[in-house]
Amino acid sequence: MTAIDLGLRQVVVESDTPILHVCFIESGLASMVAVSSDDEAVEVGHIGREGLGGHHVLLMTDRTPNRTFMQVAGTGIAVPVEHFMTIINNHKPTRDLLLRYVHSASLQLAHSALANARYSMQERLARWLLMCHDRLEGDNLALTHEFLGMMLGVRRAGVTNELHILEGIHAIRSTRGNVRIIDREKLKKIAGGCYGLPEAEYERLIGIPMSVAHRAIRIA
Repeated sequence: MTAIDLGLRQVVVESDTPILHVCFIESGLASMVAVSSDDEAVEVGHIGREGLGGHHVLLMTDRTPNRTFMQVAGTGIAVPVEHFMTIINNHKPTRDLLLRYVHSASLQLAHSALANARYSMQERLARWLLMCHDRLEGDNLALTHEFLGMMLGVRRAGVTNELHILEGIHAIRSTRGNVRIIDREKLKKIAGGCYGLPEAEYERLIGIPMSVAHRAIRIA
């Protein structure tokens, strides 16, 4: 195990490349992105300190077409794949726990597809902000409008308009390169059914809440 710094935009998993380490995220936020053959990209998953980058190795594959990189800088713990797989193959409780995490990550992906197909831009944005807030300490999310647009698969101008609406109801405060969460409950109300089920499934399977804030409350 090696403690590492994870800089902004640092690649955790490169597409179509065998990985040498899995990375347990300790702080910061990583995005898993699906990239098409003509370089269209959209986010399909978040990874914070609830999970790890490179979990595809648990499914006995050494590479994935998806790419994972840091969208908020942080820290992590790198474990060589050969040592990681020795533990997985020889310690059933660890293997079972991490496979339950893979299930919860797959469910998050499924609900991203559901949100993209059935929910409005405002609902999807509220969901995305809640997912970021779950994984980061504090209420400030170091995110630009351009980055939000890329992750949601929409134009920057569309994101800016929706952020202004959320500001108008005092759910957030948006400044250059930062979104501050003011009222989480308002965001949850806006997100409606496109947020919450994967988070509840994570808590059921792993035994702790997805939200960093809720974890702190439970520990206290």
